[in-house]
Amino acid sequence: MVNDILYKTIRVLLLSLFSYMLLRTLLHRPLIQKPRFAQMTAHLANGAGKGRSNDDSAGVVIGDLPKSNTFTSSLPPDPEFKTPSASHKAPREDLGPRMVKGALYTFVRPEETSDPELLGISSAALRDIGIRSGEENTSEFKSLAAGNKIYWDPSTEKGIYPWAQCYGGYQFGSWAGQLGDGRAISLFESTNPSTKTRYEIQLKGAGKTPYSRFADGKAVLRSSIREFIVSEALNALRIPSTRALSLTLAPNSRVRRERIEPGAIVARFAQSWLRIGTFDILRARGDRKLIRTLATYVAENVYQGWTSLPSILPEPASSTSSSTLHPSRNVPPENTEGEPPGEENRFARLYREIARRNAFTVAYWQAYGFTNGVLNTDNTSLLGLSLDFGPFAFLDNFDPSYTPNHDDHALRYSYRNQPSIIWWNLVRLGESFGELIGAGAKVDDDQFVDKGVAKDFAPELIKRAETIIERVGEEYKAVFLAEYTRLMRKRIGLTSEDPKDFDELFSEALDMMEALELDFNHFFRRLCDVTVSDLETSDQRKKMAGKFFHAEGITGLGNNEENARTKIADWLGKWRTRILEDWGEDGDAQREMEMKAANPKFIPRSWVLDELIQRVEHGGERKVIDQVMEMALNPFNDEWETGDRQQEERFCGDVPRQNRQMMCSCSS
Repeated sequence: MVNDILYKTIRVLLLSLFSYMLLRTLLHRPLIQKPRFAQMTAHLANGAGKGRSNDDSAGVVIGDLPKSNTFTSSLPPDPEFKTPSASHKAPREDLGPRMVKGALYTFVRPEETSDPELLGISSAALRDIGIRSGEENTSEFKSLAAGNKIYWDPSTEKGIYPWAQCYGGYQFGSWAGQLGDGRAISLFESTNPSTKTRYEIQLKGAGKTPYSRFADGKAVLRSSIREFIVSEALNALRIPSTRALSLTLAPNSRVRRERIEPGAIVARFAQSWLRIGTFDILRARGDRKLIRTLATYVAENVYQGWTSLPSILPEPASSTSSSTLHPSRNVPPENTEGEPPGEENRFARLYREIARRNAFTVAYWQAYGFTNGVLNTDNTSLLGLSLDFGPFAFLDNFDPSYTPNHDDHALRYSYRNQPSIIWWNLVRLGESFGELIGAGAKVDDDQFVDKGVAKDFAPELIKRAETIIERVGEEYKAVFLAEYTRLMRKRIGLTSEDPKDFDELFSEALDMMEALELDFNHFFRRLCDVTVSDLETSDQRKKMAGKFFHAEGITGLGNNEENARTKIADWLGKWRTRILEDWGEDGDAQREMEMKAANPKFIPRSWVLDELIQRVEHGGERKVIDQVMEMALNPFNDEWETGDRQQEERFCGDVPRQNRQMMCSCSS
């Protein structure tokens, strides 16, 4: 009874806290920050930004790739099918869909795919996993990617049996109950023999699971192409993301969505597929024991152990504070830090690290104009990865209110709202962690562990949880603002820190782009090769302003070419002054090179992906998949080796007016 009251009390407190924090987030004049966070980027894949791994070893055949099942060995299975054998012997229809309680997964095998066709692979993914080049041509690889091979022997009952995760979530702000992997099935965990990085390999579109609800467990080719490309594109842009290894067509699978569509399977991977929704379902069911078990698993198996988590900040969080941006670590797990009422135990440190990772990632989204489109709690990673790609898009024209999700009528998941929504989701995680972080030094006391919160201890626990979560909110904001500012500084070519930059350069540039309907990413890329000598006079700056116009000229309500050129010229004058301070008269060549390394020439825009889908699904083309993937893996290049220079320039050029700010549905 006390625990039920506690959960409700913490929820009321945290909802109030969220309302307070919501007013204080997103782009309200951040100050200047320090260099990038080494600890925060530990989960980025080796190939980020290069289209290839830093490790150049040849890799191994997929059969020799080290495999494990730490997740299923450490956490409780579906009680109705406790062993791989029990699941394997059962007819698939007996597995579900159904409610699964007291468990974090169900053993379930993929459905077989007849006559599969491997449409594409990511060479960067092969290398990062540790698979040798050329292995994708083998029958073993193709069978695995199609869901037709698993590494479990029914005759000996040895090996690793696939599984689907159980989780819940808040969707568009409302509790949606049990969700889970309705069409994603994890095959095994692999460890790169050279880098020792462990990934969980998963198939999306592999068939029904207990968590499919009323769906068919399938994925359509349309959405599979989108996820295949964007997963690797984000990683190449250095944005933390889940990854995609291969795309397989299921030609005999006809999937009903708004229309009948061909099915497909994406083989994807991540260091963890756990999400905030995994804790949501446990909290909703009052399973405090399993919340503790899962939190311990996350710290010890998803992160690098309890001592990898950040120590308590010695001063209030600040986007300019070294202690905020580079907190000390190596705190023994049994230690509690700080003074009442906000003492932090190891679970508070874990909560902080999850918040920091997500702040870092959403800063990248905002800096590069990526809009997820459906940031439910079941789509928010505990490792801070971009996760589960549905109606996503990159910005074309800069429009902060843009959402690519045509079902998001309230603009809840618009570009502008992403930092606040991720914090909203983290508050839901705070509700799940409430008991653990609120317990402070008593978190390991037998009374607390076995019997829960004593009535006389509840007020102290609630106060501590409230204090810590509010403090984590300030830390989240500081980390976000610091990283966002660092990225924006790199995008416009600055090397020094000036507190006036945010107002006079960053904010003014965004306001100008919005008013003149300028393309967000083109603006930064086209700025790269503008020299200081090009901007010496007002007339030169006005002439240069046309470089940033769309092909059809200036657009936007109430604008004309003269006032547009004047606005851009005024901004270019301020930018030139700062560039001269940082680079001098002769630094243009080096600055251009560094700016191009921060500003992609190619991003997988919605219109490009839409054309790709049409040409593959309806035109029967195949080569274009490899061409677009080559560009996605090397987004900062000036040109690529696709064999079609005209197409490269078209995909990187002005977005056709009728194709700007496209929207799509969640159906996939």
